[in-house]
Amino acid sequence: MSAAITGRRSRRRVLWLLVLPGAVLLIAANAHLIHVALTSQPDCVAHLKTKGRDGAYRAAQPSC
Repeated sequence: MSAAITGRRSRRRVLWLLVLPGAVLLIAANAHLIHVALTSQPDCVAHLKTKGRDGAYRAAQPSC
C-alpha cells in the first residue's frame, strides 16, 4: 500500500515539475508582450492623408 502512495506522489511531483515552469514561462512572455506594447511607439509611415479610393486605405486616426 505504501509503495502505491509513494508512486502517486512521485508522479504528482513530476507533473508539477513539468507544468510549473511552463506556466511561469507563459506568464513571463505575456508580461513582456504587455510591457513592449505599452512602452513602444512606432515611427510614422507614409499613408494616405485624404479619404481612400480605388481600394486604398488611410489611417483611422493618424498621429503624425
